[in-house]
Amino acid sequence: MIKKLTSTFIVFAFMLILCSFEAVDLSGIKKQQDNIERKILYNKKKHTITLSWSEFGDSGNYIITRGGSRLASGYLQIGSTSKLTFTDNKPNKNKYENYYKITRGSATVVISLENQIFGDNVYFYDRKYEKAETARNEINSQFSTIGLGGANGEWTTKRQAYYFKPNVNGQTYDSGGSGSASSAEANSIELGFYSHIGGLGKVPSDVKLGSIFTRPHLSGGANATCTFWRSMENVTVMRDFAWTVSQSTSARRMLLESTSKYISDVGNTNFWGSGGFIADSYYTSLRPNWGGQQQWYTRNAVFPAGSDAMGGSYNMVWQGCVNPPKADDINSPISTTPIIKEKPFLFIDDDGEYKIFVPAWQKERVGVSWSSEDMGKGEIQDLLTNWYVAKEGDTDVEINAALKAGKNIFFAPGHYALNAPIQVNRKNAILLGAGIASVTLEPTEKNTWGCIYADDKDGIVIAGLLMDSFNSTTYQVRVGNEDASANHSENPILLSDITCRVGGVQSKNIQIQVSMQLNSNNVVGDHFWLWRADHGSQKGGDLRWIRDRCKNGLIVKGNNVTLYGLFTEHYQEYEVLWMGERGRTFFFQNEPPYDAPNQVSWSSQGGKVDGYAAFKVANGVKEHHSVGMGSYAVFTGTDGNVNKKNGFEVPNSPNVKLEKMCITRFAGPGNIQNVINSTGGSTATGPKRITSYSNSDGSQPYDEEFVLPNNESYPAYIKMEK
Repeated sequence: MIKKLTSTFIVFAFMLILCSFEAVDLSGIKKQQDNIERKILYNKKKHTITLSWSEFGDSGNYIITRGGSRLASGYLQIGSTSKLTFTDNKPNKNKYENYYKITRGSATVVISLENQIFGDNVYFYDRKYEKAETARNEINSQFSTIGLGGANGEWTTKRQAYYFKPNVNGQTYDSGGSGSASSAEANSIELGFYSHIGGLGKVPSDVKLGSIFTRPHLSGGANATCTFWRSMENVTVMRDFAWTVSQSTSARRMLLESTSKYISDVGNTNFWGSGGFIADSYYTSLRPNWGGQQQWYTRNAVFPAGSDAMGGSYNMVWQGCVNPPKADDINSPISTTPIIKEKPFLFIDDDGEYKIFVPAWQKERVGVSWSSEDMGKGEIQDLLTNWYVAKEGDTDVEINAALKAGKNIFFAPGHYALNAPIQVNRKNAILLGAGIASVTLEPTEKNTWGCIYADDKDGIVIAGLLMDSFNSTTYQVRVGNEDASANHSENPILLSDITCRVGGVQSKNIQIQVSMQLNSNNVVGDHFWLWRADHGSQKGGDLRWIRDRCKNGLIVKGNNVTLYGLFTEHYQEYEVLWMGERGRTFFFQNEPPYDAPNQVSWSSQGGKVDGYAAFKVANGVKEHHSVGMGSYAVFTGTDGNVNKKNGFEVPNSPNVKLEKMCITRFAGPGNIQNVINSTGGSTATGPKRITSYSNSDGSQPYDEEFVLPNNESYPAYIKMEK
């Protein structure tokens, strides 16, 4: 933990932290022993930097060299010492532009302020000191050597974020190339599992990259349906952006100067993807094409004018976009985004310090939140003053103590094991993850309550985190106590880029009641993937139904909840159960559980109805509106006789309305027999669509009582403030 420092010299210093060391250059300097202790101390008044380290290497002096960045083209020797400390009296002007290699014999360690603050899983690139191809070569090396591109990468616990400092003097990070991003000639950066690319400028044009590709690993590289868990934000892509992905992938705040024939492609070959998310992004020259994607959600994007088709097979939602496709069976343009706050992000301010930009709430927005010279409306927070930077190995005790002390939490990439939930218990608190940081419940039986509990407080933000459960729990995420009733309309609660995962990784039986429950009013959700895993690193088959148990993906009890880009799959009862009033969902994607063993074990409403609806609005709800709803039958792990009666179920009420619904069958013998409320037809004869349903002539579902978690579902010592 960061300790308070008291001496006159240290008052002006940066926070100290103990770190392990990292590989730092392209020639493959190896990581040294994990027990080598490193410290770096910056004296602001004197502008000196003092280094210290524990003994390592062969006999002889320690040689100190300095570069302006971690991968700088040239390191200069600045000293030699037999001691375990060294002071640089003339460091580079910007304290973050001082990276030190300490070498003794054949051993080398690296010390820097950035590494001390952010840890070993964050990689910074600086075009001021590095060649254009340096970042690309290192990122691609990790992609190939630590399994971020293949099947094993899907289940690794490695996490990484790649941050690019603003370009200088007209330079870019583009090493040159041509053609589709998937081709060797394009010299693309290949972004792998659990990886994040972020620009550290104020606006996307401050960081210019060349070509980006996300390579699928299934079916010879033509199947992207398992290309999950990666993200990008706040950069320009100059040549080709081939964002070949499916669920739990986020591209935000992007300037896209060119793109492939298809946004998901290998050369000129369109291939298969299962949906993704792009928001707050500007395409300058070409209209992209999502051909081969089953569905996609795009929010507040700007496209060049034109009438070109933009692809997609079943459910494409374009919200608050400029020049979206015209409405048809597949495409659902929605004119504005009624209420939105963009995800916070890390950047370097004009004073050279690391800051977090927290965007402001906006209503009825069209287009992007930024301009070429303006960050947009929002608040700038100093990282070292207002935030606690959590690093892999930090515990729930340390994180909760920082929250209680008034700090927001920046989760550096990592795998965070918890013995108790993270408790977000104050107004305007922020949890922000980088590199798909994972908040996990290890199989220790110590934490049986959940990953994150947020109180019923104004302005809470939870963003960029993956909730993993290797242990049985009640919730994974719970927002608001069970009797939450506060009105947050002036300062809503935001959940952004959230993944909840049940199963897939662990090798033991687990039982979870609900992945996410929203009890608070005025919650805004901006891109969720709630996933009971249909496959994983352990054996599956019929045993998965009883080993990886979870009833509901999402329960909404709060009123005035608005969700954008909701992906919910494979849960064992109602995958989304909506009980609050005036709820709204814009885009919903679903597959039912593959593995229900027989119809008797998978029937709802007292056994009277086959299966469970994917999206269920409870009969007592009087007002609800959702647009762009897809549910797709894949009943493969069954006895061959499992069906689902309805894709969607709602009360027959004049102010409950669902629009643009689609069902179809992808695989297996079973079918979804109706689109909604026993109407619309079966997937046995192909895709079925209903444009709008409100108080129509379908059969209203039977009344039923829902058994929900209660305040006995978490330990007494967790006090949820009202």
